[in-house]
Amino acid sequence: MKIITNGIETWYDITGIGPWLVLSHSLACNSSMWDPQIAELTKHFKVLRYDTRGHGQTEAPPAPYTLDQLADDAKALFDALGVKDPHWCGLSMGGMIGQTLALKYPGVAKSLVLADTTSRYPAEATALWMDRIKTAREKGMGALVDGTLARWFTDPYRTAQPDVMKLVGGWIAATPVEGYAGCCYALPQINVTDRLKALQLPALVIVGEQDMGTPPAMARAIHEALPGSKLVMIPSAAHLSNMEQPAAFTRALLDFLPQ
Repeated sequence: MKIITNGIETWYDITGIGPWLVLSHSLACNSSMWDPQIAELTKHFKVLRYDTRGHGQTEAPPAPYTLDQLADDAKALFDALGVKDPHWCGLSMGGMIGQTLALKYPGVAKSLVLADTTSRYPAEATALWMDRIKTAREKGMGALVDGTLARWFTDPYRTAQPDVMKLVGGWIAATPVEGYAGCCYALPQINVTDRLKALQLPALVIVGEQDMGTPPAMARAIHEALPGSKLVMIPSAAHLSNMEQPAAFTRALLDFLPQ
């Protein structure tokens, strides 16, 4: 389904019955990233998936974007669809949007699951993001596929799952350049670690033990800053831990979320 919210056409999907659960995907992916979790989660929750600004079937206006803008997109979607008291589960970019949303709109989210994400990047990381924007604009998204897959999945998994690599590589290659660039401008600006103590809501932090993109140290920093949060490390998983170890990821979610 598509709807106009916050000035853009946004694609979304709602399945299942129960309390609201919102799933927010990684950079250069789309809502299909959550397919490994959907069958189980929709037994317990009314699941809203949506494609972030500049990704999937959602409109890709010109870059740059900001995290506040991406949080505003989510809030506008909730308002348009009548989403009340949602649990939020975001991975990587989705986790950064979730933190921004919870801080900007206190009380909107009932709980937070922050997977393979960060609350702060070091200043020197900005140059890396700018290099990725340059590559995408000069060579196209296809030039980013191999390096991204190498960061997102462990070597044994990439070797054993060529079909998954083809699928995810296709998502990366199909991401609009402006959408990718827009979000690459937004993400390195996150700097909310010191503000997380203001959040008074249940929170789960998940990280793949071999995540190179947002390593376990970043997950621990969120966990230590976020009052009462729980930390789960997933063995034999890198950045897209929900895809590499779907059973462990889904179990962590269901153990945490009230049903």
